[in-house]
Amino acid sequence: MTSPLLFVALLMLLLLAGVWTVMTLNLLKSAIGLAITSVLLTLLLFLLDAPLAGVFELSVCAGLITVVFISAISLTKPLTGPEASERDRSRVKRFFFLPILIAGAAWVLYALGLRLDSPLPPAIAEMDVRQVLWNVRRLDLVGQILIILAGVFGVVILFKDRSDKKEAPKS
Repeated sequence: MTSPLLFVALLMLLLLAGVWTVMTLNLLKSAIGLAITSVLLTLLLFLLDAPLAGVFELSVCAGLITVVFISAISLTKPLTGPEASERDRSRVKRFFFLPILIAGAAWVLYALGLRLDSPLPPAIAEMDVRQVLWNVRRLDLVGQILIILAGVFGVVILFKDRSDKKEAPKS
């Protein structure tokens, strides 16, 4: 039996790593923060007796996605000081509503009584992995799909922004 204090400590570290990942302005530091976040999530998954999910998280998110992000970052040109500050100002203006939206969505899910921590049936140990993934743990698959899509769209947007700036006529 694992100590609840260990779970709380890992969850707090996971939260801190996730916030640092999304709040840092350096893309390379963000990619490294994502890898750290994924490793902490992997530890939690192993402690929760979900070794298959932990292996997927470690190999795909902490490994493959981090390598893809660092490769994409290495292909980009860093912004100068004025360009970076202008980007930061426009980013704050565009995304000021996101914390409110996330808090509202969390409140709606809480108000609806949607429980995401439903216990697994005891017979799950005898089930085939395919049955567990597709029939019992569908919400986990949705989360993994959303994480992969967020990574793909992030890389696409990064390259689209760079190609738009290169194609813009200079006057």
